[in-house]
Amino acid sequence: MPPSLATLVRASLRRAGVKPGARVLLACSGGVDSQVLLDVMVHVAAEHGLTLFAHGVDHGLRPAAADELDGAESLCRARGVPFGRTVVLVERGGNLQARARDARYTALEAAAAEVGAAWLATAHHLDDRAETVLARLVRGAPLRALGVLAEASGSRLRPLVRARRAWIVAHAQRRGIAWAEDPSNADPRALRARLRHEILPALRTLDPRIDEHLAAWADEALALPPSASAPMERAVLDACSHDEGRAPSGRALAALAAAADAKNREARVLLPGGRVARWDEGRGIVISGEQDAAEAPSRSRSHAARARPGR
Repeated sequence: MPPSLATLVRASLRRAGVKPGARVLLACSGGVDSQVLLDVMVHVAAEHGLTLFAHGVDHGLRPAAADELDGAESLCRARGVPFGRTVVLVERGGNLQARARDARYTALEAAAAEVGAAWLATAHHLDDRAETVLARLVRGAPLRALGVLAEASGSRLRPLVRARRAWIVAHAQRRGIAWAEDPSNADPRALRARLRHEILPALRTLDPRIDEHLAAWADEALALPPSASAPMERAVLDACSHDEGRAPSGRALAALAAAADAKNREARVLLPGGRVARWDEGRGIVISGEQDAAEAPSRSRSHAARARPGR
């Protein structure tokens, strides 16, 4: 018998250090995960004196998104939680998903600041975490890059990250909560969709607890002791944290370390999401947008640029 979602959320808020009276903004999309997070957080907030707000972001990429946010707003009204929404313009093109995530978090953080919320809560769950770890393994990410979707990081909370998606769906069905399905989650062209619908189901036939094992690797990676290059690695990993399960490879991190050791200002390392990393004498490792790739010498445009001694 799994623990109740309220029990998991209470423990998560306690570990994160969320104090009574805190203001928390909930990211709401109308999907089952965020609908259930809202429902559970309302219950827990009443016990702990939390003030809740909710906010949804429409990227303008799917006509149905507005209706999905209407569903989120309807549940917020029923639960007495103020709801706001932001419409952002994300132009189609390369790195669309990464740019959409960046725009969403920018809008959510602005909404949190507007209402004075110290915390931004998202509805990531254990299955999301397992998928992200597996996606990074498939792409050859180094061990430290497996430390994904921490229960709390900075001002971000993930109160349901210890809950299986099946438990979340069961809660919604038991409570009669309506939700919308995003069709992009089933797009077989996306790595995450293939992991969710093909690879993980096959792995569960070998071990039904594979999701928990993958999530445990994330915990172990987060608990790794700092290394000499840890600040650099963390800066790079944080910059790539919203990409679709992607992380810089060990070769990319090694190239950046070599550039820093050699004080090489010319080396450029391409990162997931179109970002570019370089070493700067005054600021250390600098992460910038893909426009810097055009400025990099053509000889340095490999995934892991070879560092040369600085001049």
